[in-house]
Amino acid sequence: MHVADALAARRSIRDYLPKPVPGDLIRKVLTTAARSASGGNLQPWHIDVVAGEPLKDLLARVKKVQAAAAAGEPTEQPEYSIYPKELVSPYRDRRFQIGEDMYARLGVPREDRAARLRWFARNYEGFGAPVLLFCSVDRRMGPPQWSDLGMYLQSVMLLLKEEGLDSCAQEAWSVYPKTVGDFLGLPPERMLFTGMAIGYANPEHPVNALQAQRAPLEEFATFHGI
Repeated sequence: MHVADALAARRSIRDYLPKPVPGDLIRKVLTTAARSASGGNLQPWHIDVVAGEPLKDLLARVKKVQAAAAAGEPTEQPEYSIYPKELVSPYRDRRFQIGEDMYARLGVPREDRAARLRWFARNYEGFGAPVLLFCSVDRRMGPPQWSDLGMYLQSVMLLLKEEGLDSCAQEAWSVYPKTVGDFLGLPPERMLFTGMAIGYANPEHPVNALQAQRAPLEEFATFHGI
């Protein structure tokens, strides 16, 4: 598979088959992805992979935290904002559109807030994926190193596609930094950045046919002297 083919085929998969993923395959992908660009060769990514019984344990812990929050107990606080507090156009429009497109495929109208929340809660089931990957970073790192995390994770997702696997990057997991961090045994100096669902896409689920729109080149690129 050419890189361009992997980019065209990759999409965020939100429903998975109950088919196990070979551990050796994940190890191969993570090793190869480590060739991703990294400023000063710092390689700031730290990766935890969870599957099998440990994954069931983690999901059960998260469910308890959610139940406690629903009962009025204090909730965990994310350690960073996933989106800016005030999104302006065109970023706000793009986020709105992908949400509308997804819920249209699910047959959930905008006014059915309860159904939308139920679907969003599937984030914390990993959308049924047999493997979850978590990426954390040293708190002393800054924005340039966080961009390195993105390059590594992009490489992972493309390599997974090359191997016939699917994925969904899930920053939603950052909402539970303490629960996930305690489970993984993250040291105090490490911050949870994101999760990622990994597995084989369920071809029958309508949400997996969703392909996000992309802005045309002239909307985001300016050429100087070329």
